[in-house]
Amino acid sequence: MSVSVLGAGAFGTALAISLAQNGPVTLWARDISDLLATGESPKLPGHKLPQNIQITQDLDQAVTNDVLLFSTPMQSLSGLLNRINSDLTDKALVACCKGVDLRTGRGPVGILSAAKPDATAAILTGPSFADDIARGLPTALTLACSDDDTGKQVQHRLATPNLRLYRSTDTIGAELGGALKNVMAIACGAAIGAGLGDSARAALMTRGFAEMTRFAAAQGARPETMAGLSGLGDLALTCTSELSRNYRLGLSLGRKQAFDPAITVEGAATAQAMDRIAIDTGLSLPICHAVAALTQGRVTVDDVMTQLLSRPLKEE
Repeated sequence: MSVSVLGAGAFGTALAISLAQNGPVTLWARDISDLLATGESPKLPGHKLPQNIQITQDLDQAVTNDVLLFSTPMQSLSGLLNRINSDLTDKALVACCKGVDLRTGRGPVGILSAAKPDATAAILTGPSFADDIARGLPTALTLACSDDDTGKQVQHRLATPNLRLYRSTDTIGAELGGALKNVMAIACGAAIGAGLGDSARAALMTRGFAEMTRFAAAQGARPETMAGLSGLGDLALTCTSELSRNYRLGLSLGRKQAFDPAITVEGAATAQAMDRIAIDTGLSLPICHAVAALTQGRVTVDDVMTQLLSRPLKEE
């Protein structure tokens, strides 16, 4: 199966580098001048592109391959799909972004399916940093596809010696795990940044995981998916490492420091989308609500912790 990666940010470039171990890969970007001039992505410095990666800014050419990996920011996914006029019937479209679309409230698989219903939508997600993948360090991810036969084919094409893929048909659980863990990472970063300590972070991770699982179950996800790589695994990584952009945003909020607005942080938009969904559905999502207010500057970290700690006492 021929493969294209759409998006030459850090994660997309890292995937292209890893997948090039299996054969030729097409890497598409809106602007390829830096890629051609330096042989590496400015978003992932220090990692040269292998010779068998074909760089292009011709979107029509890039989407002729069998498997298309969409590695763009979540809020840009719909816009990119709207630019594709080619027939994508029977192709595998694999989302490599994490979040909830602010406009529609859909996850990445839902966005792909709605835009290109004749293709097969899937998601690649789990605990991973771009630099680790590009360096060839061992990484395990979830590949979720509702069509298991297509999932098997894509799994074998995308697995590499250092990139191990576990297959699932629970696309809802996989996309929600990847989206919601970013919200919890912001909350944990804020707690650490404000000097509230590791015990507070552990509490936020645990209650955050309960919140994630509760919402995902209401959407039809399977509990074992949330307990796997795309849920608990990704939560553990992003809530404890400063390599996580979402965690770093939380640290900045907790320390009352400025954060570079050019850095894509999916959890902030996801928290806002989840807050709207919680209001519409009547579900209790207190951490999502708190992070939405915090990232919009409506409350302080002290306000958030007071609100969370003063909630009614109950059984676990």
